Amino acid sequence: MGEQAARLRIDKWLWHARFFKTRSLAAKAVASGLRVNGLSVAKPAHMVGPGDVLTFSQGRTVRVIRIAAPGERRGPAPEARTLYVDLDPPAPRAPEPQAPRYDGGGRPTKRDRRALDRHRDVLE
Repeated sequence: MGEQAARLRIDKWLWHARFFKTRSLAAKAVASGLRVNGLSVAKPAHMVGPGDVLTFSQGRTVRVIRIAAPGERRGPAPEARTLYVDLDPPAPRAPEPQAPRYDGGGRPTKRDRRALDRHRDVLE
């Protein structure tokens, strides 16, 4: 009984640990490709427990997480961080370049606005 209580559905655990905003988003992430201990899992009902290593994509990053505790509820973020150990913390993102600012007084001229628009097009 104790072993069974320590295991939880993978979509529910991802939701408890606050990796995804809803359980349906967590289930979609599982269905799109997630690995548990190196093996691919496609069903959100797959049971996971402490010690399992999850590899999944979240946005543009790939997360590698070891489950530390099953979790009983979706609590606040500090509580959710105690449910896992991040094995590969994401690298800090490089700051985005600042758009040029108009330094002159008053409204920018047509020429100044065109220069700002050209710079914005290059960033996109």
